Amino acid sequence: MSSANGLICFTNCLLPQEDGGLVEKDLWIDERRGVILDSQKTFFVRKERPDRVIDLGGNILSPGFLDIQINGAYNFDFSVYEGDDETYRTGLHRVAEKIVETGVTSLLPTIITQERSLYPKLLHLLRPYSSPTSATLLGWHAEGPFIQFAKRGAHEPQFLLPAKEDIKSFEEVYGADNLAVTEDWLMGDHHVGVRVITAAPEVDGVMASIDELVRRGVVFSIGHSIATTGLATAAVQNGARLITHLFNAMPQLHHRDPSIIGLLGASPHLSSASSPTSPVSAAFPKILRVPSSVRRLAAESGPQATSEAFDDVQTPPLTPILPHAELDDLHLQKGKVTDLAFERPFYELIVDGIHSHPNSVRLAYSSFPEGCILITDAMKILDPHLKDGVHEWRDGKRFVKSGDKLYLEGTDTLAGSVVTLDKCVRNFSRFTGCSLGEAIRCATYNPAKCLGIENRKGTLRPGADADLVVLDRKGKVLSTWVRGREVWSKS
Repeated sequence: MSSANGLICFTNCLLPQEDGGLVEKDLWIDERRGVILDSQKTFFVRKERPDRVIDLGGNILSPGFLDIQINGAYNFDFSVYEGDDETYRTGLHRVAEKIVETGVTSLLPTIITQERSLYPKLLHLLRPYSSPTSATLLGWHAEGPFIQFAKRGAHEPQFLLPAKEDIKSFEEVYGADNLAVTEDWLMGDHHVGVRVITAAPEVDGVMASIDELVRRGVVFSIGHSIATTGLATAAVQNGARLITHLFNAMPQLHHRDPSIIGLLGASPHLSSASSPTSPVSAAFPKILRVPSSVRRLAAESGPQATSEAFDDVQTPPLTPILPHAELDDLHLQKGKVTDLAFERPFYELIVDGIHSHPNSVRLAYSSFPEGCILITDAMKILDPHLKDGVHEWRDGKRFVKSGDKLYLEGTDTLAGSVVTLDKCVRNFSRFTGCSLGEAIRCATYNPAKCLGIENRKGTLRPGADADLVVLDRKGKVLSTWVRGREVWSKS
């Protein structure tokens, strides 16, 4: 059912705000243009009111969810290319069509470490895509191959690479066209497009490439890394904007060197890049390298479906030596926190109750709620209708699905996530004790802001895309709307 004049009013509903609040208020949209309207301007300037009014019965009308790290779903793996472009595109579109049942209206297909010749083709196929009945494919997230061997997780060791020629190495692997500046990459076909690269700052050539990648419009994310506090901070000062799946595939929190996790609680005392005594401006600490014999043995044994939460290679010991820093003037205003010399990065959390303990989730959120982003990091087996049991994977291996847990058959090794993003939102509210509105923010506004698209996605601002999800007061998805049209309904 459509509106005679194209205008729809949602009434008797709670609207999530960008600060995490929930406000009882009507929302007007234009289904023909697919955008959210300013009701006051529409009524007083255009002299129009909606012909169709939808009473949501006190439920929540949220911006559609964004999943910025997902490896596949509905039996399609974004990292597998079998030589046919149309077959690959068909799989992509199938995921985009079906995933709306989980409340996701935008997603960022993620490619794990591959044989280097595949990258240019895969990333070209992952250009932004949208249709009237599907979630928007925002672009691509390349997780690897410039990652740390010691924190490779399930990434195949023989394909890991250094960036010995800095940005040129990134261009040679990913393809120069795929790393063009944003305006040239989009080529006018889309107004919204996103590229994310996960890499380890300590890997040769990566740190020197961050600022150039950022200049071209790429979001740089720290992940699969053993970076010390100094290195991680330097990466953020060079432009890194995100941390990939916090707690997983990185050193665990240590009180002397909190490493990547410690960025959430970055101290103003140590954040100044201009101070000659700053640990960041000091020479980078030496990173313990994995012996070549260990690398060779791992490569010969083939890919291992290990969990990124429980690494099979122990984190090398870190021994930080922080130089003394002079105290700046102390302020006297109660409740004020001294400004940092840089913005703390956003961070991803897999909130399935498996990859990160509820206490860890709450600890991270309490440290920096404004930076929290919920992701699924889901595998191709993601399908809310899939029953528990044994399922085929690839290379002769099989999964065993048990609820939200996914194991490699015959082992107790976690093999990825099968949680849906709407369930992550519900889990997050339970784990942290935050309101449902605050949990929704971590799957809508926060990821959109991290990607620089918060004027179009993840928001209910006038002029934004009318990508919406109707939730009951327990966070269950009732219906999903894309560009002002209902594309899925529970009923």
